[in-house]
Amino acid sequence: MQETNRTEISTLGEFGLIKHLTQGIEFKNSSTKYGVGDDAAVLEYPDKQVLVTTDLLMEGVHFDLTYVPLKHLGYKAAIVNISDIYAMNGTPRQMTVSIALSKRFCIEDMEEFYAGLRLACNLHNVDIVGGDTTSSLTGLAISITCIGEADKDKVVYRNGAKETDLICVTGDLGAAYMGLQLLEREKTVFKGEKDAQPDFAGKEYLLERQLKPEARGDIIQKLSELNIKPTAMMDISDGLSSELMHICTQSNAGCRVYEEHIPIDYQTAVMAEEFNMNLTTCAMNGGEDYELLFTVPIADHEKVSAMEGVKLIGHITKPELGCALITRDGQEFELKAQGWNPLKEK
Repeated sequence: MQETNRTEISTLGEFGLIKHLTQGIEFKNSSTKYGVGDDAAVLEYPDKQVLVTTDLLMEGVHFDLTYVPLKHLGYKAAIVNISDIYAMNGTPRQMTVSIALSKRFCIEDMEEFYAGLRLACNLHNVDIVGGDTTSSLTGLAISITCIGEADKDKVVYRNGAKETDLICVTGDLGAAYMGLQLLEREKTVFKGEKDAQPDFAGKEYLLERQLKPEARGDIIQKLSELNIKPTAMMDISDGLSSELMHICTQSNAGCRVYEEHIPIDYQTAVMAEEFNMNLTTCAMNGGEDYELLFTVPIADHEKVSAMEGVKLIGHITKPELGCALITRDGQEFELKAQGWNPLKEK
């Protein structure tokens, strides 16, 4: 948080702060009729399915301001919601942003947060149409709701995977988790020594994956262009293993995924070795990659194989075969949902 040029939030008050942070927002979507400034936003969606997703981010649980810059936090807070709309094969259109903040934050801090938020929204053509601010006694809390649209026949759920469908993932996995491990390690070092400087050389990609994730609207667009409608889809926020099990449970199916086909970046591999961690475990259970996991009919094999940034990692099976990872040496391990669970007892 900035110490210089500190303007207390009380100088503007709640409505003044909202006006200050949202001024100059220009709408990009025809479905946005009216935004910030009245009792409610007005949206219009003729002949569309409306998609709504919401996320609550709490300081100390979902983010640590010791190493997360507020601008990055704003960007990430928007992206995780935008990603959920893409995961339904939809197009994100509007967003509401509610913030509870304590006295340690000033107007300049909120400007930073909003700069990141608006950057993400501009990138994905999303209109900020409302929200709320209130005071907090326990730090920063952020609640974001994203609204999207899709044609009635285009929405993709988690429950449509069928036997012999191919399982695909975008990008690479485990990097965001390794970025978090790196930040946590440097924070510990930092606490112990006054003059310690964090050592991030050569690890930039991992930090970016943790602090500035991207939502895969490019893949949704490409699938549409290729006339591929996934049978099931979700984004990878809690780890591949956990998300695969969600799809299989809701689709009443089993799966086989192959360790050798799981896409992993070189920096992730180097970092896992440095931390003496199992690389496949990091990729399967890490979470926060915000890549897409989807299944397609086997007839789309050729099309999907040719897609840049998409990797085939396995196939859907009968439910009685369960969910398993096939290792490089041909062993079968039952998948376990070891991804991040915020409500788990410590």
